[in-house]
Parts: sequence; structure tokens; C-alpha cells
Amino acid sequence: MPMLSGQTVVTTAGTAVPLGTTQVDEAILIKALDTNTGVIAVGNDGADDVTVSNGYRLLAGETVIIAKVDNLSKIYLDSSVNGEGVSWITLDA
Repeated sequence: MPMLSGQTVVTTAGTAVPLGTTQVDEAILIKALDTNTGVIAVGNDGADDVTVSNGYRLLAGETVIIAKVDNLSKIYLDSSVNGEGVSWITLDA
């Protein structure tokens, strides 16, 4: 599978969104945008459950690697500030 990358923004803080809808079969590197001023939360609990209080918290420029995922829709993001987000790229697993 070719390398994929993109950006995902949480339009409304407190309303989690999926990282994407693309099917993948690799590790994913997720990096909070350098321009963020708040906290990004990463999790797999779904749109109703991932929050900045219980997700994996990233500040601007921080990263997390998820070792294996089959679809970006299984990773959710929330933000403490409207319009902030992440960039992501697939990695050879």
C-alpha cells in the first residue's frame, strides 16, 4: 500500500471526529498541529466517548504512533479549542 497522509481538524471543541475514512493496514503517526493552542485528545472509544479528559492528550507538535490500524475511522479526535487538529501519515508496519 502506498504511503498516505493528511490533516484532520475538530471543527467544534468537545465534539469528537474520526481521523478519516480511509482503509489502511499500517502504523499511523499522528502529530498535533504546531499552530494548536489547546489540547488534542486521541482515542478509539467513538465520537460519544473520546474527550480531552479521557483521551491520549497531545499538545502542539507532540506525536503518537498507533502500531496497527485497519481503518482511520477507528481513531477519534477531540479538541479543547475549536478548529484545531492533527496531521497524520502512514508508516510501514
